[in-house]
Parts: sequence; C-alpha cells; structure tokens
Amino acid sequence: MTDLLTSALNPRSVAIIGASDNIHKIGGRPIYYMQQHGFQGKVYPINPTRTEIQGHRAYGTLGDLPEVPDLALIVVGGDKTVSAVEECAARGVKSAVIIASGFGETGPEGKELEQHMLDKARATGMRLYGPNTQGLANFGTGAIAGFSTMFIEVPPMDGPIGIVSQSGGMSAMTYGLLRGRGLGVRHVHATGNEADVSVGEMALAVAHDPDVKLLLLYLETITKPDVLAQAAAIARERDLPIVAVKAGRTAGGQRAASSHTGSLANEDRTVNAFFEHHGIWRVRDPHEQARAAQAYLKGWRPQGKRLVVISNSGASCVMGADAADDEQLPLAELSPATQTAVAEKLPGFATTQNPIDITAALLSNSGLFGEVLPAVAKDPAADLFFIHIPVAGAGYDVERFARDAAAFEAATGKPVAVAAWQDSVAQAFRAHGIATFPNEGDAIAVLAQLANHTALLRKQAGHPKPVPPLALPTSSPLSARSGGFLNEAQSLQLLGEHGVPVVPMALCQSADEARAAFERISADGSRVVVKACSSDIPHKSEHGLVALNVASARQAGELFEQFWQKMADMQAAREGVIVAAMCKGRQEFMVGARVDPVFGPVVVVGDGGKYTEALNDCVVLLPPFSAQDVQTALQRLHMAPLLAGLRGEPPLDVAALAQLTVAVSEFVMRARGQVASLDLNPVLVGSAGEGAMVVDALIEVAAAR
Repeated sequence: MTDLLTSALNPRSVAIIGASDNIHKIGGRPIYYMQQHGFQGKVYPINPTRTEIQGHRAYGTLGDLPEVPDLALIVVGGDKTVSAVEECAARGVKSAVIIASGFGETGPEGKELEQHMLDKARATGMRLYGPNTQGLANFGTGAIAGFSTMFIEVPPMDGPIGIVSQSGGMSAMTYGLLRGRGLGVRHVHATGNEADVSVGEMALAVAHDPDVKLLLLYLETITKPDVLAQAAAIARERDLPIVAVKAGRTAGGQRAASSHTGSLANEDRTVNAFFEHHGIWRVRDPHEQARAAQAYLKGWRPQGKRLVVISNSGASCVMGADAADDEQLPLAELSPATQTAVAEKLPGFATTQNPIDITAALLSNSGLFGEVLPAVAKDPAADLFFIHIPVAGAGYDVERFARDAAAFEAATGKPVAVAAWQDSVAQAFRAHGIATFPNEGDAIAVLAQLANHTALLRKQAGHPKPVPPLALPTSSPLSARSGGFLNEAQSLQLLGEHGVPVVPMALCQSADEARAAFERISADGSRVVVKACSSDIPHKSEHGLVALNVASARQAGELFEQFWQKMADMQAAREGVIVAAMCKGRQEFMVGARVDPVFGPVVVVGDGGKYTEALNDCVVLLPPFSAQDVQTALQRLHMAPLLAGLRGEPPLDVAALAQLTVAVSEFVMRARGQVASLDLNPVLVGSAGEGAMVVDALIEVAAAR
C-alpha cells in the first residue's frame, strides 16, 4: 500500500466542494456513483445553499465538517477553485482532485495559477490530482471522485484491470471498450494537467493493488520517468503486464498534446527506448489495448513465438500464414511424428503440414478440432495456436468446436486465438472464454503482442547494474571548461582512456611534430590522415581541412603548414593538427549519446558516414544495457541485412560494435553532469573478428549549473 493508494483510492471520507442534487451535474455525479457502488466511507457534500444533498447532510464550508476528509473533490470553477485548494491545504486534507480546466493548458497565466495551487498544497503535504481532470474511480472500494458519463452509459463491474490516463476522455473510452468486451475494470484514473500527481505515480499506486492483473496507461508526456520506472519494476515483480498508449508520435501530435495538457512532448524514439528498457509494451491506441486485454488476463506466458495455424479453409490457412509473416511470427515446423499423428485424424486429402487445413470434413466430423489440437500440442515447436473459421452455421456443431478449443486451452495452458466473423460462431467461442476476433489480422496480432511482450519482460531481469560515477582529475578537459565542445583530439583521447576503441593518433603543434608522428604511426608502411584540430570547427571536411591517404612525412609536414594557416585565416582557435592512422573498415556506423532533460543518458547507434542525417537509420537505447541488447536492436535497422553479409561477403563484426556502444554508454553514464552529448562518426566496423574503431569524435561539455 502506498500513501496515494490509501488517501486517494481508498479514502475513509470524501468531501465534494460544489456538490449538487442533480446526478447529471459534475457536482452530483460522484455522490450518486459512490452510493451506487458501495462506498463505505463518509460522504460530505459542501454547498452553502443546501442542507441536504442526495440523502446526505450538506455543509456550508469545509471548516464546518466534523472531521478532516482524506479526499476532497473540487468541482467549483474559476477563482473559487484556487480558494478551495487553499482551504483544503489549510485544513489538512491529504488529497484533492481538481476538476476545473483553464489552468496550465491555457498558457503562462494559467500555469502561474496552477503553480500557486501546487505551492499551497506542497506547503502542507497535500497531493493534487489535475486540474483539468475527470477524476478518480476505484470500483473495488466504491471511492469515485469523478464524473465520467461512461459510468452511466456502460455499467461498471469490478475486475482485474487498472486504467491510468492523462486524458479523461481516453480513460473513459478505454473503460468503455473493455466493458464492451465483458471485462471488469477496477481503477479508472485521470491525471489531467499533472500539476502534481503524474500517470507514473498513479501507476505505482495501482501496481500495488494485488487484484490488478493488467495495467493500461495513456500518456501525452512523461514528466517523472523515474517514478514510472518504479511502477514498471513493481509490475515485473508481480508479473503484472503494463500496456501503454503514448500519444504525440508525430510532430503534429506533439503540438496537439502540448496544447491539450500544457505539457512538453517527449522525443518519440526515446520514449520507445524507455518503454522497452522497462518492459512496458506500447500500442497505438485504446482499441489495441482493449483488443489484447483478455489474452493478458489469461496469464499466458508463451515460451516462444512459433505459430500453428488451423482452419477448415485452405484460403484461410494462406491468409493466416500471411498475417503471421506480417507480425514476424514464424510458423512452427511440425515434426514428422506430429504430422503422422495429425494425418491419422484427417481425411487423406487434408494438409498435415503447418498451416493445417482440416477441410470441409469438419462439417461431417465435428470432433476434428478436438482431435487435431492435442496432437499438435505435443510438438515442442508449437507455442501459439490460431484457429480460423471463415464459414460455419447450420449443420456444424459450433458448440462442440468451442468446447473442444476451451478444453485444449485449459489442459495445455497454450495461447489460443480464434477468428470468426459470423456473430453466432464468435459468440459460441466467447461463451467458453476463448479470445475471439473478427479476422485473422487482429487474432494473430494479439498472439504476437503477447509473445513479444513476454520475451521483453523475461529479458528485463538480466539487465546489468548501473556503473559508478566517473571521478575525473582536475586536469581533465571536462573539468577545465563549462559548456562548448572539446576538440577532436581531446574527445578521442578521453574516450580511449575510458575503454572506447579509438584510432591511433597524435596532436601536433609543428610541422616537425607532424613529420615525426607520420613516421611513428606509419611504421608498417600504411598511410595516414591529417586534419586540423579546432573546437571552433566541428565539421572540418566542409572547409577542406582533412587530407586522406597521406603517404610521406614530407607531405604531412606540408599539410600541417597549410592547415595551420587556414585556421588562422578563419580566425578559429588553432589547437593543433592531428595525424592519425588510416583505418580500414567495411562499413561506417555512427554512435551518439546525449543527456535528455527528462530521461537522462540516451544512446543512439546506426548507419554512419556523411548521409547519417539524411537516411536517419538508427536505434535508440537507454543505459544500462548489454552488448546483446545492442545486437538485438541493430536488427531493427533498415540496413540490418548487411550485418550478416551479402553476396558471399563475410558478416560484419557486430559484436565489436556492440561492445563499443556499451563502452560509450558507460562513459556517458559515469560522466553524467559533465558531458551533454557526444557524436562518434564514423565508427569503422570490419568483418567478424576485425573489430570496430572510432575515427572521429566530438564531445559536448555540459554547461555549469
């Protein structure tokens, strides 16, 4: 139990400031709902013009109450809202729900009022929900400090699902979709503008409810990721799946989210990385949340992703295979023994390979599903089962089909999803508790989500522990300056000192030093690169300050003189000229990192070279992560087919790139507060066993706070 859960979700008493006798008004609905749904605590309507409201004694002010309520619901508007918050804080109320809008979402003046209310609340330890919220509802306790019309349109039923939403409309919609599927919902909470309490904090509170088996979130921004991460950790411990909608995936959506809640939107790829890191599954909308809810509630945790498709139609088998490919679910390769067992149950012209077409023989033998399913279930390659019935009705024993499928599911614990577009057929399966969908796309998408989310949650347990902070000497270039960029030599040297493989190089201050560096670095006869070094010129090639394939010491000395003069002509700081080994690699990658103001260190890795920005083929990870995490993420790149080698080429050294990326992440984590960002491009990667190496680096130093 948390304080949030105790004082707001299970209060002993609730005051409604602005209470009404009319159950269709905002001030009347909560009282009506609490009476209807068994709230056992005290209800205190506050309205100076009434002595009784909906059978309860009414009070003129909060100060007239016989006790300090745990929770106050403020349903007055305008300046009265601010006064009510001040009064609640002064009286010692623990939690207050502010329904009124017109605050942070309207602009600076509204934000200032919102901050004033928050300051008053914090001074006394009171927590605020909202403003601009539909309120809170806990059907397990009957504590309903909200006014949603959906609770009248679709009668509530307590159940194992919790909904926490920044938007009141989305909380109501998700609730309605779930109840329309016959599923019970316990928690329906909207946080609104989140002046104080966020979705993450409410998720943390709901995650402590032992009866909740599925937690659904709707967010428009993530303001307290550390708290949401705590909620995810509690959920993992409890085997409680969290499925989230994060609106604002696009630039237009982010602008709309900002105007809706008065909050700043988060960068979408970073949000994806955060969710993946913490085992939260992201879907596009509440329809997808509701679609998969029943499957989650069954407690299925499939061991793999291999799918078995069974139908009484060959065409449905083909379409099922297509849908599986769309969701990247491999079709299970059934063993010869399994195929023999299936063949014994089916007519000779039926298909025993996966997909399994049991043909129209189902019309004459209604037991085929019940016979085929157990035979396939014994095959260790079968993880998920999809049954498609494109046609049934008169002459078909649909009830038996459904009964056999339910018995199979109960006996094996293996996930089963059915597609049936005919209502009569679908209803028969639903009556037996089978997850049933109108088409193969929805059914297989849910199985894929379940399998992928389960795999993600299993992976979380193995995450490495965070690394300790970096202790830098006072002579470090990071310690010596505040803000701006280190030059390339400083950047490469610093990274090399902390485990990142960098190109052998020397920073020269004269032509003689450049010639000596050439002799030292090219002792094996290899060529070198010569380039200017100035923190004022981050992109040297654009100014002709990079020379490749330098073949002699004399040429290195001449280039020094040339670059030294050009930096002077550009009035740029002349910090030296770099002579570096001419490294070989088969593919250019980039590795970058930055300290996000909300999420902290963020690492990006992907296709590198001069077209990095144009192609934008990269993946984002949140530290800490393992080398295996990097390799898995790299498979999502558009260029992923190149990693394994094409047309007879050997595979790239992905393992070395992954280790390099981990080393970068550890450096950024340890130097947090001192490094704002870094850009390593290109990172040259050779064939397997040849390694990976940074040949150009740029570190941005964090400004002093």
